[in-house]
Amino acid sequence: MKQHHFNVVPYSPEHAEETVAMWRESKERAIGQKEMHNMESHLYFLNHILREQYQIELALMDERVVGMIAYNETEISQLYIHVDYQGLGIGRTLLDKAKEQSTGRLTLYTFDVNKNAQRFYEQNGFKIIGRGYENEENLPDIQYEWVSE
Repeated sequence: MKQHHFNVVPYSPEHAEETVAMWRESKERAIGQKEMHNMESHLYFLNHILREQYQIELALMDERVVGMIAYNETEISQLYIHVDYQGLGIGRTLLDKAKEQSTGRLTLYTFDVNKNAQRFYEQNGFKIIGRGYENEENLPDIQYEWVSE
């Protein structure tokens, strides 16, 4: 099997457009719904809202954005992997980084329709703690929690 080498680096605005394009494509593939916000407002959200509230890390392969995570000590807000690079350990590496920086407990939401994400989180120690519609897409979602052992 070919080894895939990627680096995890702090988010920098020079990667904004590539990050958002990857995020939008990955999300659309996962939930089967086009992004409701235009590119400009999505870029604003990344650079001015998400960045102020969360630590953002990027996974780069050959200087190309192949993944991103936004998290703080208790919550993962966003975790997306480029559709062509899923299953290579990028998501697990980003998730492990968030776990290391956590208080020993992390929560996150994923869409009920996103079965791949559910499998991924459950394989990585997350348990379902709630269900609802706490999103602007108005899709059923699942709240997960991870607690350090």
